[in-house]
This record gives sequence, C-alpha cells and structure tokens, in this order.
Amino acid sequence: MNPRIKSYFNNLSILPKHLSLPGLALAISLIALISLTALTAQTKKENKNLKTTNQNIEKELTKLKSEDQYKKNKELEETISNIEKTYIQAVLLYEKIIDAKDAKRNVSDYEKTFANALSLLSKRNYSSASAQFSQLSLKIDQEAPKTPTSSNIAASSASVPVSNAVPGSGYSRQKVKTDFGEFIVDVVAADLASTRVIVDTASDGDCRDNCPVLALGDYVARSGAFAGVNGSYFCPASYPSCAGKANSFDTLLMNKNKVYFNSDNNVYSSVPAVIFSGNSARFIGASSGWGRDTGVDSVLANQPLLVSGGNVVFGGDDEVKRAGAGSRSFAGATGSTAYIGVVHGVNAAQMARVLHAMGIQNALNLDSGGSTALWSGGYKVGPGRAIPNALLFVRK
Repeated sequence: MNPRIKSYFNNLSILPKHLSLPGLALAISLIALISLTALTAQTKKENKNLKTTNQNIEKELTKLKSEDQYKKNKELEETISNIEKTYIQAVLLYEKIIDAKDAKRNVSDYEKTFANALSLLSKRNYSSASAQFSQLSLKIDQEAPKTPTSSNIAASSASVPVSNAVPGSGYSRQKVKTDFGEFIVDVVAADLASTRVIVDTASDGDCRDNCPVLALGDYVARSGAFAGVNGSYFCPASYPSCAGKANSFDTLLMNKNKVYFNSDNNVYSSVPAVIFSGNSARFIGASSGWGRDTGVDSVLANQPLLVSGGNVVFGGDDEVKRAGAGSRSFAGATGSTAYIGVVHGVNAAQMARVLHAMGIQNALNLDSGGSTALWSGGYKVGPGRAIPNALLFVRK
C-alpha cells in the first residue's frame, strides 16, 4: 500500500469512538484534507527534486555537447585512417624493396630511408612518415632499369626499333608508340595451329603454405617448351605479409596434367581467365563462368582482363600494385595467334592501351614486379624470382 494512503487510514484509527455520525464525517474530512495537503506538499517537493535532476541532466548534456564529440570522433577517424594508410604504404614499400633486391639492385640506401620512416611512424608522425614512404617509392621507380635485360646485360633503348605491329611468329623487342608515350615491349608470338599453350606447376595439387616454386627456365626445360612467361599472382615467401601462405596462389588454374587448382574457392570467382584449347584461345570475364573441362590445353585465371574483343576494358582501379609503373607480364591472343610478353615502364591501365595499340585483340594481365620473366631461347626478361606456375609454349 502507498505509505501516504496507509498513513491516512492510520489517522482514522485514532478517532474517538463517541463522535456522532456528523462529527465523525467532519473529522474524517479534516483528516483527509490534512493528508491530501501533506501529499500535495510531498508531490511538489518531489517535482522540485525531479526538476532539479532534469536541470542537472540538461546541464551535463549541454556540457557534453560543448565538448564537440563530433570533432573528437572525426579526429579519431583521422588517426585510424592515418594508421591504416601508413601501414599499407609501409607493407607495399617493403615488398617493393624486396623486389628490387631480388632483381640484384643495391637497396642499402632504400633500407636506411625505410628504417627512418618507420621511426617517424613509431612516433605517430604520420604525415612525415607517409611523405618519406612516397618519396622512397618514387625513387625506387625512377632508379629502376629503364630497359629490359637479356642475360643480365642492359639493352640500349636507342637500338630498339619502333613498331606497333606484333610479330607474326617468334620473339621481338620493339618500341610501341601511343598517344601518351613510347614503351618497350618484349613479345613472343606463336601460331596455335602448331603450338600448344600449357600451364606447368611446381606443386602437384592445391597448396596453402610453403609451396614449391621453380625458376621460369626450369619450367621451360622440364616441359620441353620454346617460350614461357611467369604466371598468376602469388604470395612470395620473402614478403612478411605472406607468413602462413608462403608461395601460395588462390586463383583457378588447370595444369598440363589436367589437374585443376583452387576449384573450391573459385566457384563464384569474378577473377578473369584465359582458356587455351586447340587452335583457339578464349578469354572470360569471370572464372566462375568456366566449368572443370579437362579437354582443353590449359586454364589460367588472373586479373585484370586488359583487352577484350579489340577493346580496352581496364582503365585502372584502386589496387595500389596495379597503379605503379614497372615491367608487367601478359598473355594475349588474336584469332589463332597467341602472345606472351612484357611491357616495360607502365601501370596496368597503360599496359592495356599499349597492347591495344599493337592490335592485340584479347589480353590478360599476369604477375609482375620481382616475378616478371620472359623466356625465348633464353631469358629475354628476368629471370625474376622462383614462381609456383608458368605459362608455356610447346610444339604440337
């Protein structure tokens, strides 16, 4: 029972027993009035306390608003963004230094600058660290060999003939003119009527970590190929970010033994692929559109698809590794002629335009960086690092 109502009934119990009915009614009315007055006073007191509490809450809220929580959140978001940005920069730059080291370049100055930038990063000086990372990345690109190598002997850019026509067969090094510059291209052409395109793998089946790798020249030799190029993207063991998945790759592939790799995680894959079969090559926009037909010669998925049906279909994206200039490998085809090669000094979007300028009707990007290698009677580019798979030309 409410304490105030209980008090009211308690007051009734102390009434004199000899009161007349009118007197009793009057007494009860007086007690009720007294109780109601007390209840009203108590309610007013509680309302006042409630009002005071509400006022205090409002003051706290006003104070909280004056602290500009939005500004604090934006500052926190900016800090998190700086951490993520500089971390990604650091990882990609370190991998670029590793690529340069794999290419037998002197990287001691790069490593010193990198260590200094890491020191700035540890002090949360994100802007200075980011600036040093950017400058070092540009320096590594600028100091990269401007021309490809053949057996580690620099070729003279001036002696490379200018031609936008792809060779009818065999190997060619040529300078291709575009509306945004001239670029050296190493390319091997083969007639599919007399050439079979295969994929060779160092592993016999799916591999997730510590996977076997071979040099491109070893793949060429053991398969009896006359030309070859490095294959799909993979995770080099020398990259710190590849711990636990060293030398593995996760895209679809069918090797020369008719074994499909990574089938389970490519059922719904949007990664493009090329399928070589008989006298033709088929380029598809997503490997999920391909079954597991073993009647073909080879299947290799990678990204991006550069040229399709004579049209440039890749104009760039937000993938950092595809945005930087360097030597980039490709596989292509026009009609019954297949091409493998390397375009130098380009990003992936520029490579698409260079290949289009050469008249190549279909082309797929392959791995690049320290993995870039091309073989035709010897290394024309590379040898690059050891790789888990390679695309090869063999005689029928």
